[in-house]
Amino acid sequence: MLSSAALRTLYTLRDAGFEAYLVGGGVRDILAGITPKDFDIATNAHPEQIKPLFRSCRLIGRRFVICHVRFGGEVIELTTFRGAISDSMERDDTGRILSDNVYGTLETDAFRRDFTVNALYYDISDFSIVDYCGGLDDLQARVIRMIGDVESRYREDPVRMLRAVRIANKLHFELAADTAEPIARLAPLLREIPAARLFDEVLKILQNVDAVANYESLAHFGLFTELFPDTDRLCDRDDMADDFVALALSNTAERIRNDLPVSPAFLYAALLWPPVLQRYRQTIRRERPSPAVVMQQAAEEVLGRAIRRVAIPKRFSIPMREIWLMQPRFEQQSDGRARRLMGHPRFRAAYDFLLLRAEVGEVPQALADWWTEAQTRLTAERGDDDIGVFDDAVPADDDAPPRKRRRRRRARTRSETPA
Repeated sequence: MLSSAALRTLYTLRDAGFEAYLVGGGVRDILAGITPKDFDIATNAHPEQIKPLFRSCRLIGRRFVICHVRFGGEVIELTTFRGAISDSMERDDTGRILSDNVYGTLETDAFRRDFTVNALYYDISDFSIVDYCGGLDDLQARVIRMIGDVESRYREDPVRMLRAVRIANKLHFELAADTAEPIARLAPLLREIPAARLFDEVLKILQNVDAVANYESLAHFGLFTELFPDTDRLCDRDDMADDFVALALSNTAERIRNDLPVSPAFLYAALLWPPVLQRYRQTIRRERPSPAVVMQQAAEEVLGRAIRRVAIPKRFSIPMREIWLMQPRFEQQSDGRARRLMGHPRFRAAYDFLLLRAEVGEVPQALADWWTEAQTRLTAERGDDDIGVFDDAVPADDDAPPRKRRRRRRARTRSETPA
């Protein structure tokens, strides 16, 4: 399961006289019986010493400089051993570390890692695992445990709260009680994280096979409300909104399991749809203007608030708007309207969005059925094989059983596990 690119990087560093170890999620996943998606390497070589060794090496990061080495489509991430935490490190008022380019040893690097299961190092010189923090024991016990003082470590980098949830659900592990306890209280610290970084973190945690479990854990710990406050508020009081978000995430997870393409545009359109729909309905009932104009206004208003927390690039926010704007147009059932909409580049995504809405009872199933039948009939009349597809489309499952109403589950911690 160890990639040839990772091995080549390790041996290149070793041959140049440096220490080099495979570390982090790659080691953790291999030991847990999971095929790793990427590989990280820790070394005593500094970035300026690493760069000349690899033709395709790129230095990135300001808080802590890391090296990305590209081998075809694979990127290996290299970091220099980090030094011990000191009072001289630059921090903001909440305790978040702002500058961290302090180098150290293998041992100091281990204690700077976030969780014990991520502080395992594979040594290619003797094919052994180096474990300073008890990660092997926690892997055996199926526990995610923070290294060091839990609250301080979350304050240093609040994104660790998201990582704790994601890794626990990925491995089907439990959070140690002391690792879980402060999360709800410290969740507001996510507001200090740059919105662009949170966009990527949301994709990591919600655009994967564990999306529904992650969503439920985020909601339980009060993290989801820090990312999507408008959506969380509605999902807490409206089962249909909660079901819609969960269904969209479930379909996304299923596509990933089946190696089908997904797009952040469809995911984010679903995550922000409850407040968009609420605003749309409120205005339509009160003023009765053009549905297209009202939907455009609702989209602008909700996106304007959302990007303060999670920065959504225009290459995704534009198709999100198009998916939303087509929803009122589906309410007009005529062959002429169907022919026009079927030529739209976002038709397939918007249609599949409509199917999700019908499945949770937000619109009549008869409306979705009419559009399904219209596509079949009009496509046959034209003699076309393809009505246009969009990679983030979520396929309908005609054989799926009726969806049961769900409730947000409460994430268990280690102390709550039955004997």
